[in-house]
Amino acid sequence: MDLSFPHFVQDGRVTGLPPDLAVLMVGVSARQAASPTAILHARLSPVAAPRSVFTPSGGAFNRAVAATFGRWKAG
Repeated sequence: MDLSFPHFVQDGRVTGLPPDLAVLMVGVSARQAASPTAILHARLSPVAAPRSVFTPSGGAFNRAVAATFGRWKAG
C-alpha cells in the first residue's frame, strides 16, 4: 500500500474554477444523458436490482451505521 500521497496542508490555497467550465460540464452531461445510446441502455436496464450475496436486503452493509447516518443527516 502506497501511503506517500500528499497530506492535507493547513495553509493551502483553494483554487476556484471558472464558471464557464461548470456550464460546459453540465452541457456535456446533459447531452450524454440524452444520447440514443443512453436512452436505449436505460430501457434495457432491469427495474429491480438482482439479489445476491453482495446486495444486502437493507441496502447497506452495516444497517446500524446507515441508520446513524440517516438520523444525523435528518437532524
